[in-house]
Amino acid sequence: MDTMDNLEKQLICPICLEMFTKPVVILPCQHNLCRKCANDVFQASNPYLPTRGGSLTSGGRFRCPSCRHEVVLDRHGVYGLQRNLLVENIIDMFKQESSSTKPAPERKEEMPMCDVHEEEKINIYCVTHGVPTCSMCKVFGAHKDCEVAPITSIYQSKKTELSDGIAMVVGNNDRMQGIISQLEEACRAIEENGRRQKTLVCERFDQLYSILEGKKREMGQKVTVEQDEKVNYIRGLTRKYGDHLEESCKMVELGIQTMEEPEMALFLQNTKPLLKKLAEASSTAHLDKVERGYENMDHYTADFKKEGLALRGLDFLQGEQAELADEEDEDGEAVTEEGEGAQTVSGGSAVTAASVQPSAPQQSNSSPSIAKSAASS
Repeated sequence: MDTMDNLEKQLICPICLEMFTKPVVILPCQHNLCRKCANDVFQASNPYLPTRGGSLTSGGRFRCPSCRHEVVLDRHGVYGLQRNLLVENIIDMFKQESSSTKPAPERKEEMPMCDVHEEEKINIYCVTHGVPTCSMCKVFGAHKDCEVAPITSIYQSKKTELSDGIAMVVGNNDRMQGIISQLEEACRAIEENGRRQKTLVCERFDQLYSILEGKKREMGQKVTVEQDEKVNYIRGLTRKYGDHLEESCKMVELGIQTMEEPEMALFLQNTKPLLKKLAEASSTAHLDKVERGYENMDHYTADFKKEGLALRGLDFLQGEQAELADEEDEDGEAVTEEGEGAQTVSGGSAVTAASVQPSAPQQSNSSPSIAKSAASS
């Protein structure tokens, strides 16, 4: 047991005061150091030299912590120092012997260990296979013919690569977010423009409805005026004929009463004026006569086939027509004359509507033409 303790004292690093951690390097003065500890001393002695991955990459010098001998390094730095494989093998045998007598120490989960050499920490990176491994695998194991690199430098390069990849993805995500924002804005603009254009279309159709309603009232009023005029005339003529009929009936009753007069002198005295009145009652020469077809209103017939075709052909303007319509809208020139012109729909559609004309010629005189004839009693 004392031999093992003495051996353990010989395997203590003068820097970290712990058992050498592989890889172990031997200095020109034949003293040994952990490579990591040698690198720490080297960096402390050369603070202004450039580093890569936490290690100095150019030549320098430092003093041995045991004998103060000056150690001059080449451009490889501490990685140019020779490894002391003998000491590393002694460390392995010491650990194996100690593990047989002492319980195995708990592994620190933060430092992964080699699967093949369970006591070896993963401290180098196999560039050939792209996997981290331990020093023993490089010296005696499956990676002895492979190109290896310090795990710290690979870690730093991979970390930089990953950081660059993340930055690239983040930048791409920002661009994608910008595109999404533009698409959402375009969607909102399309919806707003669609609502505005539909409103304009409805306004144009409301204008058409207003024009059609106005023409409907105007044409209906023309028919109503003549209808009322004719009806009033016929009703007045009916009253005249009725009054004449009533007067004739009275004359008939008076004639019947006179026929019953027994006195001949009195009868003859009343007969002369009565005959005159009967002659007047039987005559209708003073009453107007209605022409044949006076009640007909067919001269107000309208044909809307052409206008119907124009309405069915309503559509949005295209190309130059749309540009001209836009210019007219900008100038504020809206043509709304009844019976002709173009009705612009939705800033881009138009319909041409001709004025409505009756198919039959209208009467030049709205007053009824009455033919009067005299009838003799």
